[in-house]
Amino acid sequence: MKVHLIGIGGVGMAGLAVLLKARGHDVSGCDLAPSLRTAWLESQGIAVYCGHDPAHVRGVDLVVVTPAVPANHPEIVAAERVVSRGETLARIVGDCDSVAVCGSHGKTTTATFTARLLIALGESVEWAIGGETGDFPVAGCVDGKTSRARVLVVEADESDGTLALYHAKTLVVTNCEYDHPDHFRTFADYLACYEAAKRQAADVVESESLAPVAELDAVLSALAPHNRANARAAAEVALRRGHSISAITAALRGVVSKLPDRRFQILRSEDGMTVVTDYAHHPTEMACAVGMAREICRGRLRVLFQPHRYSRTKALLKDFPAAFDGADEVVLCPTYAAFEPPVEGGDAADLYAACRRLSGNRAPECVTPRFYLARSCEEAWWHARRTMREGDVTLILGAGDIIALSKPVASWELPPERRIWIGAGTNTWRSDLETGEEYVTVKGRAGMKGSLLGIPWMAGIPGTVGGWIKMNAGAFGHSFSEVLKRVKVDGRWLDASECGFGYRRSSIEGEIQDFELVDDLPRGDAAEYLARRAKFPSGTKGSVFKNPPGDHAGRLLEAAGCKGMRVGGARVWESHANVIVCDSSATASDFLALVEIMKRRVRLRFGIALEPEVCGLP
Repeated sequence: MKVHLIGIGGVGMAGLAVLLKARGHDVSGCDLAPSLRTAWLESQGIAVYCGHDPAHVRGVDLVVVTPAVPANHPEIVAAERVVSRGETLARIVGDCDSVAVCGSHGKTTTATFTARLLIALGESVEWAIGGETGDFPVAGCVDGKTSRARVLVVEADESDGTLALYHAKTLVVTNCEYDHPDHFRTFADYLACYEAAKRQAADVVESESLAPVAELDAVLSALAPHNRANARAAAEVALRRGHSISAITAALRGVVSKLPDRRFQILRSEDGMTVVTDYAHHPTEMACAVGMAREICRGRLRVLFQPHRYSRTKALLKDFPAAFDGADEVVLCPTYAAFEPPVEGGDAADLYAACRRLSGNRAPECVTPRFYLARSCEEAWWHARRTMREGDVTLILGAGDIIALSKPVASWELPPERRIWIGAGTNTWRSDLETGEEYVTVKGRAGMKGSLLGIPWMAGIPGTVGGWIKMNAGAFGHSFSEVLKRVKVDGRWLDASECGFGYRRSSIEGEIQDFELVDDLPRGDAAEYLARRAKFPSGTKGSVFKNPPGDHAGRLLEAAGCKGMRVGGARVWESHANVIVCDSSATASDFLALVEIMKRRVRLRFGIALEPEVCGLP
């Protein structure tokens, strides 16, 4: 049979591809870009195509997909028969001597321990697991020294409900805690999936009900409690397969010496500074990882966390803040969407707001982390790298593209500094992270107050002329570019037509040093315009968003219910929904989070993407 896997570079799909090939199928696959894993698959004799094309499925008998692949994908549309990854793996498991490891947490580690233990005990073992461990790949086969039939060890994923299709000879359940709200509406639905798999298994090993075994205690004592439980479950599988406790004990020490990659993996330890990465993205897993990091930290513990999926972030929002207890700093990165569209209340900014509420409501004697919101995972890392000191630990948490930080961690270089020229800075947002951005105030003639020019419709607008030019400031239907003849930037004069002026923007880079205005400047009563201008309270940066074509940002924000919204010390002004007021406790991250929440609300309610008018905002 010819089988084609869409997204074959994913860890689950790669393992399944190897199993299918081992069963005699002609296997191919495709992914958006080549990777180390696709190169490994090719070394296994599996054809991998870069990109997606309906031609890939021509003559193919079966196409395998994950939930991340949309139904209108061109290869799915062209395919004759399509099945899910979970359904395909479940069928393989039901047809052989199998050990399927499932659970909310720890299944990758438990499956890895189980496969490696059975190999060490001389069994012929085949496996497909959602993670590598050094030179132990996601899937493979080792012929044993005993006469036993081959056993298949798999990690059974419950996220799409296909766990309910499993008929395993042995089902290992590590634990069960509500997750994957994108598929399971309630915890009862989630539990029902596990119960179906348990009913259909010939034997069930439940980690949380296993009694201690004295002979194993000495071997497992050095492990963290959760990994002791994972190893105990692997040992129980071996016991039930007829292996002696003495043989298991002798083999187990080597088996548990290596954890799967990204399971509290030390990426770098240099000059007394340590960087650890962990796959944890559920509050329970995160709390465990933070606790382990705290134990090895002699200085400050910084956590960089990327929420995984909007639905999980929203459903477990109240559980996340406490997971960071023990950290000194927490930097939240933009949510990794996976295949989900945005969900109101599930953004990293919503998580930041929840963390700020918690820290603000705790008693003074309670120590809580300092929370930050980053514009990108890379920015979070640059902050950590710049602020590291001897004894510090940086813990990188998440299952999304935050894993790409392994590259800058490996280089260990300090990020390059960036110089940003500003006018008075009244409408400039500056991150509270150490980003390496140096803000330099414009000097000379371009640094003069714009109010000195006496342009009537600009009356009451703060800032310098340089700032006005950079952002093409304006009001009452006018823009400053209307009166600008030319501008001097980094020693070179540019005609106004060369500056890329648009609504509240320009293409000017570098230092604005001088300017010339047109000869026929507008006349009028500045007092009249000043009287018509809204009187903003102190602690604002003026209008936050530009008006979209044919509408007003303030109207959209008010209709979306933004007035009065608050994050930390920043709130949306009750008199105008396009103005944020910051009190003395407000941080730059408070302001950024509130902006992101406002922007998301309008996007979800009206389908309009608001653009910030304040410089520096994403």
